[in-house]
Amino acid sequence: MSSAGSERARAGLVALFVVGGLIRLHNAFAYPPFYGFDVPYNWEYVQLLCAGFQLPHPEAGWAFGHPPLFYWIAALAGRALGCAEPGPAIVAVRLLSSAAGLAAIAAVVALVRRAEPGAERRALFAGGLLLLLPAHVQMSASFGEEMLASSLATGAVVLAALAPAGPRSLRADLGRGALVGLLAGLALLTKLTGVLALAAILGAEAASGWRTGALRRAAARAAAAALVAAAVGGWYYGRNLVQYGYVYPHDLPVHAEMHRQRPGRRTLYDYVYVPRAALTDGRVRHPDMLRSVWGGTYATAWYDGHRHFLPKEGVGVRRLGVAVLALALLPTAAFAVGAWGGLRRALRRTRGPDPVLLLLAGATLAGYAFFTWRNPWWSTVKATYMLGAAAPFAFYASEPLARWSAAPGARGALVRAALAALALLVAAAFSYGLVWAGGGR
Repeated sequence: MSSAGSERARAGLVALFVVGGLIRLHNAFAYPPFYGFDVPYNWEYVQLLCAGFQLPHPEAGWAFGHPPLFYWIAALAGRALGCAEPGPAIVAVRLLSSAAGLAAIAAVVALVRRAEPGAERRALFAGGLLLLLPAHVQMSASFGEEMLASSLATGAVVLAALAPAGPRSLRADLGRGALVGLLAGLALLTKLTGVLALAAILGAEAASGWRTGALRRAAARAAAAALVAAAVGGWYYGRNLVQYGYVYPHDLPVHAEMHRQRPGRRTLYDYVYVPRAALTDGRVRHPDMLRSVWGGTYATAWYDGHRHFLPKEGVGVRRLGVAVLALALLPTAAFAVGAWGGLRRALRRTRGPDPVLLLLAGATLAGYAFFTWRNPWWSTVKATYMLGAAAPFAFYASEPLARWSAAPGARGALVRAALAALALLVAAAFSYGLVWAGGGR
């Protein structure tokens, strides 16, 4: 890319961060306090912690079995701003969650620049894909732990992937491993999915040690990360095991209402079937979508499959969904192409960010499939559960997109036009209340 092209890409990335930040700032104040996934139950947990930081019994409330870090932070905000009226505390936590999400996106951009110096067009796409990913925008506005957990997991994985390639002292290696473990442990103390980031990091260290012949040094880094993560976040799950007999609660009586949802049972068919409604309707409760895990996941990644943000019905919201979901096929296909290229690269090279990113992507997809199998209800089909894999998504999707958009002639122009249209539609639709007077619940 020419120097002028690089400057334009850098300016475009700054503009995207400004737009993404303003959307999140607007939504933090405009989105009604109790709208979003499980927000009333989450606030119930926070109110209990406002009275004291002692953790409740996991089975005493809908959200009481969740790890406590997010709720402790929210309770601190509640104590400072008042727990009697939820509005100010919820807005403050949304702003903190949004800031964490933006910092994680900046870390992913730094990783892309480190992996491919001078590839400013790719850095632009990596940042833009996350800044305007509907699932990311929605979770930044929702009062829940998803954004904090995914941001901490992303920070841990990016830090592990940014490890210097040259020789380092044992002390430096242990220090980096401990910092990685701190971030992974905080992610684990926020949400159980943090274990996926830790597993990917440890797996990548094992692969690096085996392929480079430096098993002892890799084992030292892995041990530092694992021990710190266990001390910071693992204690909560150990406490559950000792006190209640399980690491994490499942099938609690308090969740009986959810257990009555459709479809109620999963088969392998649900993991290969993708109906036309995934593009033409996009609601997970559409009759044709109930048996499509990946169709519903796609709709909740790129639109509002649960209608927590947009109006539930209407010609306009459906037409906009058709456009967004059709255009989003491009970055989705780019991720598949980029991940395949990353796998080939990982098999050829002994160093680089690919092992940890690929392991995280694979573990996240497998974990999500297992989760939806164990919890076979429409409400559990949510791409937001996979936001911890934001780094591999942006890293791999941005690589082909940069190449395709730079192609001469009509092909490159078509790619650029499609991505620009997708960005504009998402920015308009997911700035709450901008296109429609209000929606969601």
